[in-house]
Amino acid sequence: MIENLLPAGTSVSETFRDLDDEAVFPGEEAAVAQAVESRRREFVTARRCAREALAGLGVAPTPIVPGPRREPTWPTGVVGSITHCAGYRGAAVAARTSLASLGIDAEPHAALPTGVLDAVTLPAERRRLAELTERLPATCWDRLLFSAKESVYKAWYPLTHRMLGFDEAELTVDAAAGVFTARLLVPGTRVDGALALTGFTGRWLIKDDLILTAVTVEA
Repeated sequence: MIENLLPAGTSVSETFRDLDDEAVFPGEEAAVAQAVESRRREFVTARRCAREALAGLGVAPTPIVPGPRREPTWPTGVVGSITHCAGYRGAAVAARTSLASLGIDAEPHAALPTGVLDAVTLPAERRRLAELTERLPATCWDRLLFSAKESVYKAWYPLTHRMLGFDEAELTVDAAAGVFTARLLVPGTRVDGALALTGFTGRWLIKDDLILTAVTVEA
C-alpha cells in the first residue's frame, strides 16, 4: 500500500502479521535483548521488511542496528525508513543518489487517545483539524496529522541530526489531494551543507483501517 505514496525508484516491503518464532537477525540481538515479546516481534518483522526492501536495490542482507535516537542505521549509499503499528510493518529504501531522505509512518485509523492532541499540535493546527472534522467526520484527522508529523521527523533527522519537536513544524492537510505540507518553525540547517530546509511535502492515504503517510526529500 505505502508504495502508492512514494516515487519511482523507492523499494518497499510491507506485511500485516508477524511470523511465529522468527529469530532475530544476527547482529541485531542487543537491540531487543531486554524487550518484551511484542516489541521483539515487531522489531524482527520490521527489520525483515527492511532487508527485503534493500534486496530490491541489490543490497545483501545486513544488520540494521538502531542509531543514537533509535533511528535505523542504513548501509552506505542508502536512505530509508521503518514503521510499525498494530497489524502493519513496513519499510522503504532508496539510493542516496535518488533521495536525500525519506520518512514513512503507519497508524491505526482511530482517534488519538484523550489528552494527546494538545501535546502534539499547535493551536492553528487544532483549528484546521476541527474544520476538517466538521466537514469530513468519517476521517480521524487528528491521528492523520500525528502520523504526518512522525513522517516529517523521520525525514528531518537524517539530514540534521537534531530532534524536532511537535511544536517546531506547522502542518496543513489537503483533504482533496491527499497531501500535506509542513512549515518548519526552526532553522533547517543540514549536516551535509546543502541548502537549509524550510519545510516538507508529503502524501497520505487511508486504507484497510490504516493511516499511511510518507515524506521524501529529493537528492
